Order: sequence, then C-alpha cells, then structure tokens
Amino acid sequence: MCMSNGRQLPAQGGVSLPETLQPLRIGIVVHDPDTGAMLDANRRFQRLTGYTAGELRRLTIEEISANTYSYTQETAQRRITAAAAGDRQSFEWRIKRADGELRWVSVDLTPITIDDRDLVLAEVTDITEYKHNDRRVSLFYRLLRHNLRNDLNVITGFASHIESLTDSGAVETAAGKIDTAASDLCRVSESVKQIETTITRERTAWKRRSAADAVSAVVDTFEQSEAADQITVEERTPMWIAVDDAFDHALTHAIENAIVHADSEPSVDVVVDESPNTGRVEIRIEDEGPPIPRMEIEALDEYTETTTTSHGSGVGLFVMKWCIESLGGELKIERRGGCGNTVYFYLPPKESPETVG
Repeated sequence: MCMSNGRQLPAQGGVSLPETLQPLRIGIVVHDPDTGAMLDANRRFQRLTGYTAGELRRLTIEEISANTYSYTQETAQRRITAAAAGDRQSFEWRIKRADGELRWVSVDLTPITIDDRDLVLAEVTDITEYKHNDRRVSLFYRLLRHNLRNDLNVITGFASHIESLTDSGAVETAAGKIDTAASDLCRVSESVKQIETTITRERTAWKRRSAADAVSAVVDTFEQSEAADQITVEERTPMWIAVDDAFDHALTHAIENAIVHADSEPSVDVVVDESPNTGRVEIRIEDEGPPIPRMEIEALDEYTETTTTSHGSGVGLFVMKWCIESLGGELKIERRGGCGNTVYFYLPPKESPETVG
C-alpha cells in the first residue's frame, strides 16, 4: 500500500497519516518497522486509548498494554517486524487506556509506504463487547454442562436412594445430602443471574464512590454474620472508583468464600490502596483459609481448555472475574504459601467529586 496525497504537516519522525484516514471509525496507527514506535494515530485511536497523538509518540506499545497479561514490547515488535516483511498479522490485544481501563482490541498489521518510507499500518478495532459476549456464552456453557448437571445427578441419585430405604438413620443422611446439593444448585443459579445482570446493564448506572466507602457498604451487609467481628477494612490510600452492583457482587463473593472455606475461625482483611505498579485502585481481600485449588484459579483463564477434570466448581470466582472486568478492571488471585489467599481487585482510579468540582 502506498499513500502520499492529502497529507497534513509531518508529525514527529517526519510521518503523519493521510487526512482520509482521520475520520475512519477504526483506529489507525503507523509504526516504525525497526523500533515499533507509534509515529502517528488517527482520532479514533486517540479516543480509544485516551492519549493524544503527541503522547502516543512518546509511549511504547507495552506502556499502553495491560500489565498482567503477556503483552510485551518484544511480542509487539516481533509482529511488526513480520508485517514489515510482508507477513500480515492479525491478533487480539488488551490495551490499557490513559485512565487505567482495560479494553480488548483486534489488530491487523500490514506494510505501507508513505512518501517513499516503508512503515507498518495498524488497524485497531475495539472488540471489548464482543469478547464479553463470547466469554459469556463460554461461561454459561461451562456452568450448565458441569456444575448444574453434576449437582442434578447428585439430587436424582440420592432421591432414588431414599425411595429404596425404610425409616432409618441412613434416610436422614441421604436427605441431608439432597438438601446440600439443592442449596448448591440454587447458589449457582444466583451466580448466573448476577453475571447476566452485570453484562446486560447500562454503563450509565455507574456511580462515583470512595473505594473505602464502597467496600464498607458491602462489609456492613455481613453485620448479622457470626464472622462479622472478623472482617476488617483498612484504607491505606484514599481512592475513588466508578462502580455499580457488579462491584458489590464481586466483593460479597470474595468475603463469603473466605468465611465459608475457613478451617477454623475466619479472618478477612480488606485493604484499599493504590497499586504501586500501575496507579490503579487496588482492593485486596486477604484470608487465612486453605489455599484456593489451582484448578479453580486456572479455570478462570479463558484460554484454558475445559475438561471433565479441570472445569472447576468455583462459580463465585467466575462472578468476581466477570463483575470486575465489566467495570474495566481485572482480578488476580494469589495463594499465600500453605495458608491463606489474597484476592486482588484492580479498578481504574477516578477523581473525587471535590477535585472534579
């Protein structure tokens, strides 16, 4: 592809996009094939990332990419080099906007010549909603195929067992197991409902709140719980977030998991802080219970193939992941040695109403 007419004044590096590419509804970026530097970008890409063209020229690709995903400058440069050599590249990427929000994009790289200079043109499309819908179908299939089906098998199996027994202690035991399985099934259904609500709601429902206040409001709902005195909230750095009920669902599941799975008296510490690496809002939920099974954590990865031995049953973890990601953030779970877990919520920071005013 070769372009030279309809040009604006050259940007830094002597390259600027043809004016015909500015009004497009797809993000356009021109890369230096040797360094991967972003030499110019159209208005759509600037809006997508939240950076001006001038700011983008001073940033690397890695600096506008999600921190906890394997999207490195080296990976990007390798693809740009391949495209420059004629091997067109098409792939998905996760970018981090200037305000810290993460967005999924599809990227197509092709060689281009502008004013006799060989460059690489990137066509970038926001596919965040598509990814959410795609993963929604995948998640619901996983839940319906494994969790609901397995629990229903338990219910029907023990129901048959009860019918074949006379009045005995075994009947009481079997009935108790039926009740437990049915209760678990109800919780799965409730989790699916929360996910459905989260991904179909309007973004206009988000409210700007103090992160500590949002956390405290959820913790207050556990006031009647026997573990109420074992839940603490610590605000190390005042931070503000824009959230809705999805945040409440996620934090409720995190606290409930810590309480339910505690070996003895539960202990749950919720810490609000600023992420030292990204500046985003970091909400940590720390417990002293048994480590969350690796299978449950790995099942959260959309790239992990679901099998009968690795599907996981931690529906609450899926609720947390979906809810936090729907707010432009991300979820991370760490097992702390032989005892305890730390669940991290990372959310885009917002200015306080006083600052905005």
